[in-house]
Formats: sequence, C-alpha cells, structure tokens
Amino acid sequence: MLLTKTKATYDDLMQAEGKAELIDGEIVRFMSTGGDAGFAGDEIFSWLREYSRRTRWGRAIGDNKGFKVNLPRRQSFSPDAAFYVGPNPGKKFYEGAPLFAVEVRSKNDYGATAEEIKMATKRDEYFLAGTKVVWDIDVLGEIVVRKYTAEAPDTPTEFRRGEVADAEPALPDWTIPVDALFDE
Repeated sequence: MLLTKTKATYDDLMQAEGKAELIDGEIVRFMSTGGDAGFAGDEIFSWLREYSRRTRWGRAIGDNKGFKVNLPRRQSFSPDAAFYVGPNPGKKFYEGAPLFAVEVRSKNDYGATAEEIKMATKRDEYFLAGTKVVWDIDVLGEIVVRKYTAEAPDTPTEFRRGEVADAEPALPDWTIPVDALFDE
C-alpha cells in the first residue's frame, strides 16, 4: 500500500504553535530567538513603529507574524521585524510580502551552508514576492547589518557599530544607529 503525504495548508499553519513558515507544503518550525537576537529585532520594530506613526504610512510588524505569499516553493514568511504597506488582516496573515524584512541570525544561522543555502535562498524568495529591502542582522559579527535590495540582490551595503543603517529605497528617511541593536 502506497501512502501519500498530505500537503499542509494556511489553515494548518495558523494552528501551529510558535514561529513557523509554510515551505514546500510543509510547516517548518523555528527555534525561539536568544536574548541578543531578540533584542535587536525588538529594537528595529520599535524604530519602525515610530517611523510609521511619524509618517502616517505603513505598519511596523514585530516577530512571529505571518505573511501569506504564493511562490513556487514558499507560501509564507515570518520575519523577525518588518514594514508592511497594506490592509490590516485582522486574525489572518498579512497578504503579500512586507516592503522591508529583517532576518536576525539565530545560533543555527551561521556557517557557509547557512549563508549559501538558507539565508541567500530566503532573500531571493523575499525579492520574488515583492520585498524591496532585506536586512541580514549578525549581532556576533563585525559587520552587523547587511542590507540587500531588490535592485542589487547580490551586492549588500554593510553597516558596522558606530554607523547608521538605512532601509532605502523601501523606507525613505528611516534610519537606526547600529549601536541601538545592542542591549549594553
């Protein structure tokens, strides 16, 4: 007897506990974020929320929120922080990709394999879904923020401690000091 595996759906994902994404018809769960990475994501969210209130445009999105997309492999994203322009989805996932997405590296997001396969593939999928800027945050590295844009996805702009990072062209006039990402 041949058993076939049923593909997971958005409804299944909405019932999943904890942070998860729908990729290749499977619910992929993510480990909880550690203190340093969590602090960085929370700080970015708070600076995005202030920007949204000041400009009266868009919506700052914190960790563990879902974005419903329709890509060949991927059906959702759950960035560590994001900026979204669109309607409030109520109890459902946000429709479409965020304008700006932030991925803060957790302990399993390091090494050549993580960069070449996991992180680069996810950035490519963000851009394919319509995201304009993706930040790759490495709170352990000398280069803390790598900004990738849809226009130049293979040429990141790098920001270090003591510098001010931006999310141009997605978020005009929004910046954050890189040092603000550290709880010191």
